[in-house]
Amino acid sequence: MNDTLKAFKHYRRLRWLRRISQALFLLLFLFLLLQTNIDALDNPDALPEIAAPVDLFLELDPLVAITTVITTHSLYRNLFLALIVIVGTLFFGRFFCGWVCPMGTINHAISAMRSGMMKGKRRLERNRWMPYQRIKYGILAFMLGSALFGSLQIGLLDPIALLTRSMALVVLPAWNVITHDIYAWSLHADAGAIDFLLTPVAWIVHSVMIRGGSVVFDQTFLILLLFAGILLANRFITRFWCRGLCPLGALLGLLSKTSILGLEKRPSLCTGCSKCELACQGADNPMPGETWHQSECHLCLNCVASCPEAGISFKLYPSRAESTQEVSISRRAVLASAGAGLAAVPALRAAVHPDRPSDPALVRPPGSLPEREFVSRCIRCGECMNVCPNNALHPTLLQAGAEGIWSPMLIPRIGYCEPTCVLCSQVCPTGAIDEITEREKAWVPEAGKEETDGPPLRIGTAFYDTGRCLPYAMAKECIVCEEWCPTTPKAIYFEETEVQNREGEYLWLKRPHVDPALCVGCGACTYACPVKGAPAIYVTAVGETRNPRNRILLEQNRPRRES
Repeated sequence: MNDTLKAFKHYRRLRWLRRISQALFLLLFLFLLLQTNIDALDNPDALPEIAAPVDLFLELDPLVAITTVITTHSLYRNLFLALIVIVGTLFFGRFFCGWVCPMGTINHAISAMRSGMMKGKRRLERNRWMPYQRIKYGILAFMLGSALFGSLQIGLLDPIALLTRSMALVVLPAWNVITHDIYAWSLHADAGAIDFLLTPVAWIVHSVMIRGGSVVFDQTFLILLLFAGILLANRFITRFWCRGLCPLGALLGLLSKTSILGLEKRPSLCTGCSKCELACQGADNPMPGETWHQSECHLCLNCVASCPEAGISFKLYPSRAESTQEVSISRRAVLASAGAGLAAVPALRAAVHPDRPSDPALVRPPGSLPEREFVSRCIRCGECMNVCPNNALHPTLLQAGAEGIWSPMLIPRIGYCEPTCVLCSQVCPTGAIDEITEREKAWVPEAGKEETDGPPLRIGTAFYDTGRCLPYAMAKECIVCEEWCPTTPKAIYFEETEVQNREGEYLWLKRPHVDPALCVGCGACTYACPVKGAPAIYVTAVGETRNPRNRILLEQNRPRRES
């Protein structure tokens, strides 16, 4: 009896240790995410450097590492860190799901709150192994199949990439809107006697705002819908995402088949109270008398911490009498899913091929690889969009085709690419945006130097819509685009022309032109254009450095840059 009580208390302490681990890793994830949430800056010379390992969780993700190796035949930068999780899973099972994964922690917390409201037989039935848990292995096979054809689609459903994208593009911007509105209201509210309390509270709310200025992201409704759907599913089935859909969980489940740590059952001590199954987060059937599914266990320890008779316990090299290490999915289903993934890539590229993107407005960040290589590396994590200080990068919808959904593109009407900023290249975890320096970007000459080394990294070229440009269409003076052009010498120059207005008066106007040999496609002119609605000057991807065939000029003589 004393040994049973000691074991019971021991597992309860371990469960608390797991909870502390989950909380700490979730806080670490949020802290690192906030390091890429840079304020829109009035002083570009004060751009901060990203010193923290903001990509840590993505680099620890085995699914990101494995699929990137499949699509690119290389292991980028720190993705080798995924070996820590792989080796740990081979020995101890799916510890990452139960102890580390921030997406799993959020699902776990929501499910735990729901479990308190769901009682009796209904809760027990939903906590047992179900056939829908095979779906995640089919999703994994589908994604690996598409990776074999050079299309990296795993980021759409990988839990770390999904959570990073959802937090960066939906949750944090929403938080900005709420805090800005509260602060603005507090400044003008007439609260009478409680003004002395309202002012410090409003200051506290304002001080914890994520960014100094509000940011918006285009095309985020589907991202919100997916994330909200995942969280809402926990209301009906405990950790439904982790159990049934998560491709990383499927991969770790396969790796955990060789785990030396497992659940050992003692049927003689079991009284059939079902407390272990009621508390189970993985629906792996921990109760004696049933077959325990090792690949489904999240190692949450709820089952052993709930068993008052010590009828189950985790041991190294346990007895496998009531356990199975096999994954309950047929070879035919795996082959069919992988085949569907292989077939999906040419089917998608029949509409929009990465070598010939159909939307001319698809302007990628500076340092981006050629489009075919870009879609073989980009995991749609949203880090580059989150770190952009001018809110210039946004997720695509179908501009790059269905294959490139939620990958980054420049929308200069919302924000322009800062000439001295290379932050997006620093935070990309897979190398879809190659890491560059300000000197390599070469948009602004260094102080004291007449010219930079080599040509600048162009991301596009600006064009005028003369039907909307004020000097052309309405005989009105406007030089805003030239004033905002950051290149040296400026890519925008003027042609002085004499025009006659409707009163018969002759006026001298400066009509702007773009020199395509100097334009880098930053979009500052589009951002600053005073014409409401569609701007009078717009940027397309033509002339981008990453695609030598996407040229407007056969030969460009690059003039000397003046200091």
